[in-house]
Formats: sequence, structure tokens, C-alpha cells
Amino acid sequence: MTIHKSAVICDTAQIAPDVEIGPNAVIGEGVIIEAGVKIGAGANIEYATIGEGTKISPMASIGGEPQDLGYKGERTGVIIGKNCWIREFATINRASGEGNMTKVGNKCLLMAYSHVAHNCELGDEVIFANGATIGGHVKVGFGAFLGGLSVFHQNTRIGEMAIISGASAARLDIIPYCKAEGIPALPIGLNAIGLRRRGVDKASRDAIHKAIRILRSPEYNTTQALEVIEDTVDKNEYVNKLVEFVKTSKRGVTLRFKDAYYRNMEENSDE
Repeated sequence: MTIHKSAVICDTAQIAPDVEIGPNAVIGEGVIIEAGVKIGAGANIEYATIGEGTKISPMASIGGEPQDLGYKGERTGVIIGKNCWIREFATINRASGEGNMTKVGNKCLLMAYSHVAHNCELGDEVIFANGATIGGHVKVGFGAFLGGLSVFHQNTRIGEMAIISGASAARLDIIPYCKAEGIPALPIGLNAIGLRRRGVDKASRDAIHKAIRILRSPEYNTTQALEVIEDTVDKNEYVNKLVEFVKTSKRGVTLRFKDAYYRNMEENSDE
């Protein structure tokens, strides 16, 4: 174990033998730090479990009180998965509501100044670019990418393997597998590159793309679009997940074109 002499460590913290903790880092109450973790200078961690091999960069803050006026000091926390990288000045707040947890999956990258609010859940291999921000109770699916300075309303969902451009904002759910951008963030095509990189075959990509086009078509409302998908699109695990995502949306999903700019983007999008 390598702990700088200026670090402040709570007596109750549970720290694996090979952990590295830098200058002026503060490890507070309710902390478990697993093997191979590296914590940079000035980082602050409390009420959190940090998974094996995760790196915490200087000045990151994990487990601080939620920015929730309903929080009354109840015991909650944060769970960070394995092999994540939490960059400089990123913040991950603990949950509100007795016993609840804010959760970050494995192999996530949260770049500088990004923010994960209380009670959020991130799947594995999620990436937040610099300054990406999600409100409380947001759920982010596996492999999603949130562009820099993008902002998402509390209680929204971001579907797996979606990619959202920087400076976008959303108050409704973002469907899986799409490219989205704007205010509000609208799907402008398939995240074909991301899907290929994750081994999704062309036949499956084509089926997903067809389903997304039907969902966005002005010819149908959402219920009608789902019926058309059921009748005309070859089913695979991804199409099934997409349909289930839309069916279970509580806030609604962003689908329609806002103006001619987005229509032009779709006409010129890949695949």
C-alpha cells in the first residue's frame, strides 16, 4: 500500500493492500477500496465502494451528499465498478432514500468535470465526455457515449450503444443504438460505427436501422410504429430491446424531427 503522508484516511475505511493514494486525498467514512485502485491528489471519497483496478484522478469527488432537497442524511452510497477511470473534477453523488445506491458499471470512463447525480445507474463501458451531466435517477445503458457538455433531465433513460453529440440536451428518453444531437436531442441515424465496433453483424444493424426509421416516421404515432415493426422487421435481440425500451418508457421517447436541419442530417447519415 502506498499512501502519501498528507492524505487523510478515516479509521473505518477498508483499503486493499496494493492501493495507491496521492497527496491531500481524503478518504472518509463508509469507504471500501478494492485491489489495484489508484487515487490521485486531492480526490475526495466517502460512502463509496471502488472496484478493482479503478483510477480516480486528482480532485475527483465521489460519494458526496446528493443535490436533492429531499435528502435528510439517510445512509446511502455509491458503487463504482471495476477498471473505471474517473477523471479530474468529475463528481458522483451518493443516492437519496435509505439504503439506495448510485451505481457506475465496469470499464466506464467519466471525463473531466462530468457529473453523475444521485440514484443514477450507469451500465458497463459507458463514456461521459468532458462536462456531460445527468440529473437524478437517470439510467444509462451499456456502451452509451454522452458528448461533452450534454445535459439530461432527471428520470430519463439513455439506451444502450447510443451516441449523443456534445452540447445536446434531453428531457425525454434517448432510444438505443441511435446517433442523436440537438436541443432536444433527436435521433438522426444509426450508430453504425459503434455497433460495428461491438461486433453487431450487418443483418442485425440493418434491422435496427429499419426499426428506428419506422419509429421516426411521421406516418405513424408510436403505437402504430411498434405494430409496423412487429409486422415488417426481422427480429433479433437488438430490435427486441429497442421495442421493449420504447414500450416501457415513462417519460416518452424523442423521435420526431424538429426542423429541416435534422431532416437533412438524416438524409445524409451513414447506413
